[in-house]
Amino acid sequence: MKVLVLNCGSSSLKYQLIDMENEAVLCVGLVERIGIEGSILKQEKDGVEGKYIVEQPMKNHEEAIKLVLDAVVDPTYGGVKDIKEVEAVGHRVVHAGEKFATSVVITDEVEAALKECIDLAPLHNPANIMGIDACKAILPGVPMVGVFDTAFHQTMPKKSYLYGLPHELYTKYGVRRYGFHGTSHKYVSQRAAEMLGKDIKDLKIITCHLGNGASIAAVDGGKCVDTSMGFTPLEGLIMGTRCGDIDAAILPFLMRKENLNADQIDAMMNKQSGVYGMTGISSDFRDIEDAAHNGDEKAQVALDAYAQRVKKYIGSYAAEMNGVDAVVFTAGVGENGIDMREMIASNMEFLGMKLDKEANKVRGKERVISTEDSAVKILLIPTNEELMIARDTVALVK
Repeated sequence: MKVLVLNCGSSSLKYQLIDMENEAVLCVGLVERIGIEGSILKQEKDGVEGKYIVEQPMKNHEEAIKLVLDAVVDPTYGGVKDIKEVEAVGHRVVHAGEKFATSVVITDEVEAALKECIDLAPLHNPANIMGIDACKAILPGVPMVGVFDTAFHQTMPKKSYLYGLPHELYTKYGVRRYGFHGTSHKYVSQRAAEMLGKDIKDLKIITCHLGNGASIAAVDGGKCVDTSMGFTPLEGLIMGTRCGDIDAAILPFLMRKENLNADQIDAMMNKQSGVYGMTGISSDFRDIEDAAHNGDEKAQVALDAYAQRVKKYIGSYAAEMNGVDAVVFTAGVGENGIDMREMIASNMEFLGMKLDKEANKVRGKERVISTEDSAVKILLIPTNEELMIARDTVALVK
């Protein structure tokens, strides 16, 4: 079965065409600036030099997806000869609230439920829904599956997801911790069990999805029991531009002192904070590391603070699960940040973690990076959310 995986943003669209007979990626592409001047589509095919590029106006996601379908049947850079070979479409959807704990075949009822969650993900869910509607219009009759960032975390117990707020705020508005990056945490935890040759039901795993957006999950027996992101992706770790955990009383204090309204303080926490706000340099960790190596104190403090927050979550989740068998690093910083992984994993021998510094000198390659005598295995596993979405899609469609 050939599955088209779509990840729609508000003005962008990432996609892959995957042959699920052997899980081979047939082609991969990116559409940018949908609805904006300068719309462009770029597609690549493994083993073929160059790129398939289309530069033309794309007013909306339906126009963009029409061009995607043209691209995937291109004789040189495409993955199929006829669009009828695409037997299913898997959609990444950010927020399903408490409505879905697993991936589902998309129906009118499912789409209505996703629209009800727009308040919880106003930047993401509308774009995801636009992608679904566009595919329904262009590929009538082709089954579609929704794979949700929040679904993997729906196994959290109430003690993990309820806030210390009046309970009526949960019952009226759904104010609780949901967690995100669930597809990534699910993929790397399953892959870690495979690499270790053990049944995931027998393992306690801490997965660290460390990128510009970052989250950590405690996975006990294959099920998420806690995660660092909360009601929104703001909670948890210090990130590229997000502040992560802070004293909530800071918000009204700053609103009064700086004369900020709710939208302005929200923008400050989400877009002007994190390592970018701490340094004034960049949200890109490579830029922060370069500055730190050149003696910038604020840059070094930001890196130290980032690593310290990750350490705190690893320690707390090990306590919560009464042990840990493996710690996994993934996503942009987790996969490529050699120095950052060392900062996080160093001085953790009390927990049974021993990093092999030579094995750690690698970027973006699947590898065990702990010493042979490390009680807790440390793994580097590049995430593959698209493959996870395709697998769920095939399982449901079949």
